[in-house]
Amino acid sequence: MTANFLIGLREGLEATLVVVLLMAYLVKTGRRSLLPRLWAGVGIAVAVSVAFGALLTFGPRGLSFEAQEAIGGGLSILAVALVTWMVFWMARTARSLGSDLKSRVDKVADGAAWGLVLVATLAVGREGLETALFLWAAAQASGESTTPLLGALLGLAVAAGLGYLLHRGVLKVNLSRFFSWTGIGLIVIASGVLAYGVHDLQEAGILPGLQSLAFDVSAAVPPSSWYGTLLKGTLNFSPATTWLEAAAWVLYAVPVLSFYLRSTLAAPPAAPRKGGAQPVRAAAA
Repeated sequence: MTANFLIGLREGLEATLVVVLLMAYLVKTGRRSLLPRLWAGVGIAVAVSVAFGALLTFGPRGLSFEAQEAIGGGLSILAVALVTWMVFWMARTARSLGSDLKSRVDKVADGAAWGLVLVATLAVGREGLETALFLWAAAQASGESTTPLLGALLGLAVAAGLGYLLHRGVLKVNLSRFFSWTGIGLIVIASGVLAYGVHDLQEAGILPGLQSLAFDVSAAVPPSSWYGTLLKGTLNFSPATTWLEAAAWVLYAVPVLSFYLRSTLAAPPAAPRKGGAQPVRAAAA
């Protein structure tokens, strides 16, 4: 549940931040009449994301076991690739997100009515589709269906609350730092999802080595125990791990996390603007 809460919080805050920035800019530039277009785009994005999540959940159920495992493994690996790109992209562009969105709004605001709807749909929908895919993959890896959804919904609710406080100017957050540090957690979670995806492909017979275990600590960490459930839910830890799963985890986690820490957290801070350095604030959009 903790891992899915982090996913919901992080991804939800990204989408909420986009909406808050767009709202603030439309109001500030005297385009309040365009707000219904913005909300129409957000509604479409949410509907598409929910439909995509439902398709992932219920679509493969009529297939054979091997086909389900093959699809699950492939989508898990795709989810890891998307979340890895997203983590690096957000850490790099958090500071300039507001100006980029303003530029896109200026290009379409005075044009066709669907222009702003499309901007909102694409901006929010990208986050929604990524969230649906990664949450589905994380739920598959944890072996549960209800608890991951509750954790994700709680994270999304907290993100919406933070977005409201940002919009009202009550809360000021250094978003660049927030996304940098939560990126570490997502990379660790993605490592477990990747290992589970490899396990699915082994179950499907696409990859070898299903019976070749790197370690089996099921006696010390029973999957049904509270600590086994905690490790599974937060880190996607499997007490019985094959050599190929372990190799996938290490070969992903070590270089990706090392590169992320070196390129993101160790990067020099941006030059302060006139009047002193300011944290990234959604309310200042």
